[in-house]
Amino acid sequence: MSGAKILIVDDELIVRESLAGWLERDNHDVTTAASGEDAILILKEKRFNILLVDIKMDGMSGLELLEKVMENDPDVAVVMITAYGSIDTAIHAMKAGASDYLLKPFDPGELGVLIDRIVERQARALENLFLKEQLKDRTRFESMIGQSESMQKVFDLIENVASADSTVLITGETGTGKGLAGKAFHTSSPRSGGPFVVVNCGAIPEHLMESELFGHQKGAFTDAKETKKGRLELAHGGTLFLDEIGEIGMRMQIDLLRVLEDRIFYRVGGIQPIEADFRIIAATNRNLREAIKNQTFRQDLFYRLNVISLEMPPLRKRKEDIPLLADHFLRRYTQETNKKIDKVNRDAMDEMMLHQWPGNVRELENAIERAVVVGKGRNIGVQDLPFYESALPGPGSGNTLKEIEKEHIVQILNDNKGNISKCAKILGIDRSTLYSKIKLYNLKK
Repeated sequence: MSGAKILIVDDELIVRESLAGWLERDNHDVTTAASGEDAILILKEKRFNILLVDIKMDGMSGLELLEKVMENDPDVAVVMITAYGSIDTAIHAMKAGASDYLLKPFDPGELGVLIDRIVERQARALENLFLKEQLKDRTRFESMIGQSESMQKVFDLIENVASADSTVLITGETGTGKGLAGKAFHTSSPRSGGPFVVVNCGAIPEHLMESELFGHQKGAFTDAKETKKGRLELAHGGTLFLDEIGEIGMRMQIDLLRVLEDRIFYRVGGIQPIEADFRIIAATNRNLREAIKNQTFRQDLFYRLNVISLEMPPLRKRKEDIPLLADHFLRRYTQETNKKIDKVNRDAMDEMMLHQWPGNVRELENAIERAVVVGKGRNIGVQDLPFYESALPGPGSGNTLKEIEKEHIVQILNDNKGNISKCAKILGIDRSTLYSKIKLYNLKK
């Protein structure tokens, strides 16, 4: 086996050069550091599979370096380099997280076998992790992520009815993922090999909507320089996704209803009937039943669209999905920005769990993207979140037990800058109980 990224940390130049020479001959990517302090700086810039660390060094010892490495990257394999007389120290290091130890003087063959064994072990662990993820409860469906009961119901509905050709109406607040659900219906259906054509009804001016949907013949109007196919025609054999369907005008609603009923339409200025075979999936954040009462949406069109209905749950009602989503977006934006950020720290996650997310998943994605861009450390903290405010409401002068409890909680939160974990420990309660108290007393940051 070959190709591991290895960091050698030893204050003896001859040891570093010998180890590096042997390992490079086996095609490993080798970096060296003359001290624990130098190694820390290197580890901030680059990730390694294996570290070879001398136990006894001037300045930071190998054990101190091991402790810091395990805090930041417990998956890395650390091999301690020790003299024969320090085996007890090496065993102590293994209890602290080291993978193995290497005795001086070195044998190149023994070193190669040790490295190959570690590389094989890491590959096997990665494979097992993948298999474990495959066997876990489903947390992803197409491009959607969620382990909550409400999202599992969404996944089940899409899976169960995707093969039908019935029209689907997806409802839900802005940012809940209606577009992703629409795409999931398409990619899970027999039409997945056909086009998925999106029409944003709210973004197209009403006077252009007819031409956009049905197409037009050359010369049909002043700017019609050539014949153009409409979105209905382009969706032949696939799926037409009508986003923000509640925004189309009454006249276009009539035309659309006619198409839904007989699947025949005419281009603007055309006399030749065109047949198109497509499935319609519509989405809206508006209450269409209320729009029917207000006579801004046709009841017959609503019933024609609402054959299968799916309501996307808001993020505030599926908060158990926040850690999964945050991790997903963190991985995406750290890759895009090439920044080395490992995770969202506990305090920031506490803050996200308390936030009500009026913008739903889209707001969460934007929050993580901003945090990655502005963040300066290896972890995202509360100060990196766009909605974080450090000031909490001050205590009043209540006399009831509830008022006294509220004031005490507020005081502890203020004293500790809203650190949920620390406050829960001081109060002698667990974090979930503190969450409940914060919600009960409406203690918003």
